[in-house]
Amino acid sequence: MLMEVAYGPEALHKLDYYPPPAEDNSRQQHALIVFVHGGAWRSEDKADHAELARTLRSLTGCAVAVPNYRLTTADCPIEHPSHADDVLRSLHFLTTWPGPQPQPPPSAIYVLGHSCSAHILASIYLASPFPHLTPSPRLIAITRGILLSEGIYDIDALLRSFPNYKQWFIAPAFGDHDAYPDVNVASYSLRPGADHIRWLIIHSKGDSLVDQLQSDTMFSHLSTLATQVPPGPRPMVQQNFDEIREEHNELLKGTVYPRIIADFVAQDISSFTDTPS
Repeated sequence: MLMEVAYGPEALHKLDYYPPPAEDNSRQQHALIVFVHGGAWRSEDKADHAELARTLRSLTGCAVAVPNYRLTTADCPIEHPSHADDVLRSLHFLTTWPGPQPQPPPSAIYVLGHSCSAHILASIYLASPFPHLTPSPRLIAITRGILLSEGIYDIDALLRSFPNYKQWFIAPAFGDHDAYPDVNVASYSLRPGADHIRWLIIHSKGDSLVDQLQSDTMFSHLSTLATQVPPGPRPMVQQNFDEIREEHNELLKGTVYPRIIADFVAQDISSFTDTPS
């Protein structure tokens, strides 16, 4: 493992890197999983997910990176899209970083978002109204999958279900507004060149902090977008709303979530023969 790798100038611009478990020339050796933590834009740390990273590495044979990003706190009252700016910076860094031992950069990336980071990743990979969140052509080309669990997508709908969330974390992270239609990622279009990226929307039956309406809404939106692209060998968007039963964050410590991720990655790696360059 390589901890506290700097990807930018800020104190929280650090990531932890878990190299693949075996030295060989398999496709897994050239694939990278990036897990972006949740925490309502205001809490958590990459170190909280070290065990999950090790599990994903073991199950998939892929390298795993877990970045930190700046959080909205009293000492750092940043607002959206600053958190997403940091995550995009980390992803751009990982597309060219040679790793702890010089090696080619990854040829395939799978990005994992949980809770608020599902919104962060959707703000990057869909056509948000923030031009500076545009991924590089290289990042778009090598991103194979976006796997989002317990996500927040439509903030106005979230506040109708959980009104107390506004003062708790939405207003600090997005500003105190009457409504938030411009940051509803379940209304954004696909980015050019991103038709090949496959999405998996995951939701637990046991989640009491984010309702399934969020994931239903995002899955429905992505399914509509999928009708605009040529069909591929596998669906552009899939959902898994039935297998996981744990609470919002507890599922990350269980066995079902990492197995779902590993199955998706293994099936995708086996399905393609040409890697982007």
